[in-house]
Amino acid sequence: MQKQRLDFFKRFMDTVCPTGYEEDAARAWREEASRFADRTWADVNGNAIAVLNEKASFRVMIAGHLDEIGLMITYVDEHGFLSFTGLGGWDMAIIPGQRVRIRTAKGPVLGVIGRKPIHLMREEDRKTLPKFEDLWIDIGAKDKAAALKVVELGDPAVLDYGIEELRDGILVGRGIDDRIGAFVALEALRLLKGKTSAGVYAVATTQEEIGSRGAQTSCFGIDPQVGIAIDVGFCTDYPGMDEAKKKWGEVTMRGGPILTRGPNANPQLYRRFAETARKSSIPLQIEPYPRGTGTDGNAIQLVRGGVATAILSVPNRYMHSPCELVHVDDVENTAKLIALTVAGMTAKTRFVAE
Repeated sequence: MQKQRLDFFKRFMDTVCPTGYEEDAARAWREEASRFADRTWADVNGNAIAVLNEKASFRVMIAGHLDEIGLMITYVDEHGFLSFTGLGGWDMAIIPGQRVRIRTAKGPVLGVIGRKPIHLMREEDRKTLPKFEDLWIDIGAKDKAAALKVVELGDPAVLDYGIEELRDGILVGRGIDDRIGAFVALEALRLLKGKTSAGVYAVATTQEEIGSRGAQTSCFGIDPQVGIAIDVGFCTDYPGMDEAKKKWGEVTMRGGPILTRGPNANPQLYRRFAETARKSSIPLQIEPYPRGTGTDGNAIQLVRGGVATAILSVPNRYMHSPCELVHVDDVENTAKLIALTVAGMTAKTRFVAE
């Protein structure tokens, strides 16, 4: 990956972007998109949109969601400790003992998630996962008044992890689910500049982690004939995943993008992606999915009278943790496959079975 694009990706990933609070990441995405898109804007739900060939009647929407799982401040007690709840789905085993970054009106505030030491727990409590009400955030405030000078109820927070390169092209960080998808959408748009007459709309969607709300409203506004959702998919190439392979297949890092096959994917569009990958020697992995997926593709498919939908995922290890892993080659191949497939479409391309 070119240094300029990797530098942007690292800045983009460093934003605090839990679901419902995507403004900073959306602003950074639009700023980068403005370097090559014909126009960029934000809508009322915070979706960031960039377009090529806006006047074209044949429209393609390429969507990756901005939001990550996070936390929300719900209460401050008399001693200045902060109660909180989750934004999106959490593995509660991960949360205790973590540092957090709270996004406040006055800037980021560092805190730590506290829990009773294991030495002082009852035997039964040691064997069970904590609940949110068993935990608190300590920002070092001496009392409630001091805490409320720097935080407000409803302020969002994320675990305090940045993006790093592990080795050999593997990136590690929090929020890769799914700012990597929003990044891929932007990369695909960049690759399509001057290569298509279609109206191509890259969208960094909001609130996917609580029901793909941004994808639904942005798709309604764009009214595309084709929708491509980009997310992350489960790798099954690490210890303890033998049983998962029976459900998700053999998915490996460096194995190329994952293409979903099933009711949530338009069959003609699925075949077009698979054939493009074959002709272009892009490695491809297939994910059988027998129902609507938990991705933006589920919302996009059902907008208005229906949208021909494809879902591509970047292979990901340790999803919904602060240390998610993806490989640069898979990221670049996903963007390349989308761009090549879209470039081969015209207004005459059919997505209805004859």
